Formats: sequence, structure tokens, C-alpha cells
Amino acid sequence: MNIPKQQKFGRPRLLILGCGDIGMRLLPLLRARYRVFAVTTQAARLDELRAAGAVPVLADLDRPGTLRRLAGLAHRVIHLAPPQPDGALDRRTRHVTAILPEGAQVVYVSTTGVYGDLQGALVDETQPVAPRNARAHRRVDAERTLRAWSRRAGGRVAILRAPGIYAADRLPLARLHAGTPALVAEDDVYTNHIHADDLAAIVRQALYRAQPGRVYHAVDDTDLRMADYFDAVADAFALARPPRLPRAELARVVSPTLLSYMSESRRLANDRLTRELGVRLQYPTVTDGLRAAISGMP
Repeated sequence: MNIPKQQKFGRPRLLILGCGDIGMRLLPLLRARYRVFAVTTQAARLDELRAAGAVPVLADLDRPGTLRRLAGLAHRVIHLAPPQPDGALDRRTRHVTAILPEGAQVVYVSTTGVYGDLQGALVDETQPVAPRNARAHRRVDAERTLRAWSRRAGGRVAILRAPGIYAADRLPLARLHAGTPALVAEDDVYTNHIHADDLAAIVRQALYRAQPGRVYHAVDDTDLRMADYFDAVADAFALARPPRLPRAELARVVSPTLLSYMSESRRLANDRLTRELGVRLQYPTVTDGLRAAISGMP
């Protein structure tokens, strides 16, 4: 394998695809060890990425021709980009695998939505996927595409299945201010959570310690139903708790997309996260994350 001279004698190169919020949280964790290249579609973000310690690259995963300059650029790749919003297949990930060098190491952040509705069951990473909506089908396709590439090209892929990501600036405050209803207790679903800072730390650990082809649940220790989560956020910020409705009534007042998020119930074990990756969560529960959000308020 021909490795560029800079990779032999300088810091190893690392490529981030989809360098949004999680990517920006990752940069301080990686820039001392790696020469980080961050892909963006927006010229307006070039200075922001440079200031954060990355080498920005203008490219678009929806336009394969713009990705040619990335071919062979780095042998460590963090794939944070979501699939495009239509179709059954993740075309973006197919475009990514076309430019990955043989033997590359890839960490892909997928979604816990690939499991569909488990009716509140507690499961580990051996649970078969059963996607119920187009978003989740595209994620399953992305995972399978990356695994097929790894078998073909001798690469290493680790898959992190992430749930609802929250942080001080990623809370459902607008929903609470709008008074959007939640489900009554008997119809409510279990949801899973991870703080954005913890997810960034998990991605870093996966680079160092993930086993090839392994799936990891990037979830915290919270065991909480969705409406109880909204109540916890409301209480933390001294807002009114959302009204609760039976599912049949709720379906008449919320969008089909929102209803789909409120129709799948699952609890995910995170033993691999701590045992294999050695992750120690900064915010083990939503309560810890909300306490930190409140303490950081002006």
C-alpha cells in the first residue's frame, strides 16, 4: 500500500464526513493526534473549521465528482453524514465507499432506529434490525454497504448506533413552549439518550479500541419514557409540562413524522460501550446532563 509521505512521518491523517455539531465537538479531542480534514458543503464554514483546527475540504456527498480529491486522502475516516432524505438506499454512503482506500478504518455513526419497535424490550447489539420507516431503512443500507466494502477492501468498520442526541443547545424547549402534547403513560414509549459531548468521546474511543465489524450502542444509562423526558426538561427550565393524550387523539394533532418517533419503544444495553471501548460517560443520565445545562446558564 502506498502511503503519502506526510502520513509516514507526520501526524496521521483523519477525515471527518459530515462535520456538524458532533464533528465540531470531536475536533478538540483529535487535532493534537491527527491532521484532521473536515468535509463541508458550505464555503461560509471554511474559516470556522480552520479555527477549530481542521483542514476544510469543500465537497458534497450528493455529487460524487466533488469527492475525487478525497480518494486515498486518509486511512482513518469518521462518517457522521446522514443519508439523503429520500429513497430506500443511502446513496451518500455508496459514494463514500468509492473513495475509501483499501485497509481504511471507518467509524460510522448510525441510529438506534434500525431496530424498529421492540415494545419496550431491553436488548443488546445482537438484536436483529427491523426498520419500520424509510429513514431507518436507509441507515440499515448504509451499515450493510460499509460492511460489504470492508470485506471487499480489507477495511475495518465500527458502527455506533446512537439514539436521541441532546445537549444544552439541543433540548426540546421549542416543543415545550409550543405545548405540543405527549402520550399518556399507558401509551408511552421508552426512548434512549446520549449527550452530544459523550457521543463525541465515544467516537474517539471507537477509533482506538473498536473491534472490526463490531456494533456498539452509543447510549447512556437512562431508563426513561418519552413523556417523562419532556417532563424532566420542563421541570429543569421551569416550564409547563406538556399535556398528555391517548395515541389515537395524538395522531390527529401531530405530524406523521413526529408520530413515527413516538411509535417505537426500546431500551438498549450499553455494556459493550463500557467494557470494550472503556468509555466513562460524563453524563451517565439525562438528569446529569440537564443539571449541567442549568448550571451553565447565564
